[in-house]
Amino acid sequence: MYDTVVLATDGSASTERAVRVGLDLVKRFDGTVHGLYVLNASDIAATPEAVRQDLRDALRDRGQDALAKIAEQADSDVITSIREGKPATEICAYAESVEADVIVTGTRGRHGEHAFLLGSVAEAVVRQSPIPVLTVRQLEADEHAQRRPQGVA
Repeated sequence: MYDTVVLATDGSASTERAVRVGLDLVKRFDGTVHGLYVLNASDIAATPEAVRQDLRDALRDRGQDALAKIAEQADSDVITSIREGKPATEICAYAESVEADVIVTGTRGRHGEHAFLLGSVAEAVVRQSPIPVLTVRQLEADEHAQRRPQGVA
């Protein structure tokens, strides 16, 4: 059912639960996990030209760290990829290219608590993707204790 899972991450703390849920899906269905990190091209383009490459390198390092964390938590090999472009577009294109069965993503990312879901990457992926999308909300500390489903941390 879920042979190929694309786990989109930006490395933020708010995507940690999405990573755990995605890895749990892979484990339950003995699937393959693809970890994906997208450098936001518009963030890079908005910086002064003199520092763009430094920013791109720093974001790529952050992406490698985020993907390494996924690999550390996984029970099997993780296929990783770093792309640059519009995050939602790149996530959808990557998922289609690997014939994913589902995309797993958090609902809040680097822009954190100050961003609304409306207009976010998660919503754009849900709207654009022909592939099913599982969005996972990061629980607050008090909710985490109340809503711990069996098998999911």
